[in-house]
Amino acid sequence: MPNGPLTLPARLCLLAWDADRPAADGAAHRPGPVRAGALVELARRGLLTDEDGIATPADLDTSTGDAVLDGLLELVRESCPHPWRTWVTLRARVTLDAVREQLVAEGYLRAEKRRFLGVFPSVEYALERKAAVELLREETRRVLRGPLPVAEISERDAALAVLAAAAGVFGESTPGRRAAELTERAGAATPGLHGIVRDLSTALTVGPAVAASP
Repeated sequence: MPNGPLTLPARLCLLAWDADRPAADGAAHRPGPVRAGALVELARRGLLTDEDGIATPADLDTSTGDAVLDGLLELVRESCPHPWRTWVTLRARVTLDAVREQLVAEGYLRAEKRRFLGVFPSVEYALERKAAVELLREETRRVLRGPLPVAEISERDAALAVLAAAAGVFGESTPGRRAAELTERAGAATPGLHGIVRDLSTALTVGPAVAASP
């Protein structure tokens, strides 16, 4: 999988950008998948745990050293307890903005300053490293479609593929059995993580359906 050093939220942000889409395409600015990726990343690192369906900080003194993940971890610590699904949307734009700033700093995106209605300052983002993102998209499709056995896929790549598919990033369905196997694989090394991934995937699947309804 390319872009190994990138976190799950960063990868999900990039996956939403097709090289052929315009910079302002709304699909590239959905905060839900990015927030879900950040939640899974924190759970993988043992910094968020599941307590009867509630996302619960594991240690008040621990941080990741990553501004995006630490920002979300602090938000969870300072907020009332919420289920994982609630955190997919609750103030999720904060995480998306932080990820985009991170990707600009790392050269994956380009920030372009604009003025809305010619008056209000705003920032639009354009994809800079198109070849790297296309490779990421193709590798993620292969994880979803096969033929690579699920047991040979890393837990992080499995989680990435499941969340991306649930968010409708590729606009195509994944066979139910394959999706279920990938969800289990995503939590193979972390107790309870497969249930967290399943809950977040459900929240992402419901999100686009609600947005598309009349």
